[in-house]
Amino acid sequence: MAFTAEQESLIVNSWDMLKNNSSDHGLKFFLKIFSAAPEAMALFSYLKDSSVPLEQNPKLKTHATVVLVMIAESAVQLRKVGKVTVGNSNLKHLGAIHSKLGVTDAHFAVAKAAFLETIKEGVPCIWSAALSDAWGVAYDQIVAAIKAEMN
Repeated sequence: MAFTAEQESLIVNSWDMLKNNSSDHGLKFFLKIFSAAPEAMALFSYLKDSSVPLEQNPKLKTHATVVLVMIAESAVQLRKVGKVTVGNSNLKHLGAIHSKLGVTDAHFAVAKAAFLETIKEGVPCIWSAALSDAWGVAYDQIVAAIKAEMN
């Protein structure tokens, strides 16, 4: 599915509103994932024996920020570049890590719902069905690129 100029504009505008607080939004994103699917915490080795509350775990906050920024920056570039770009990250590496950890379609679906809810809460004044669709299309294309490298 082609990424439209309107979708690009919606994502760019909403990301401009979110990016200055990306660490808090990233953490909220992952807390939503763990709330919906507590078993997903087992995918993160640094959480297994940690006594630090999730909300205060510096490794989780760092990882969550990196993931949120990677998704958003990839989405912002989607129409211009015409494909998923992941900055300094390598799609082959992301695919290998996700495959090794046993990440499934169900995991990606939970993460998508958590991601969209995080965006909605971060920009309530401009949230709309069109914005949800734009982020959803971008997320799906990013996940498809990662999955292509999981085989």
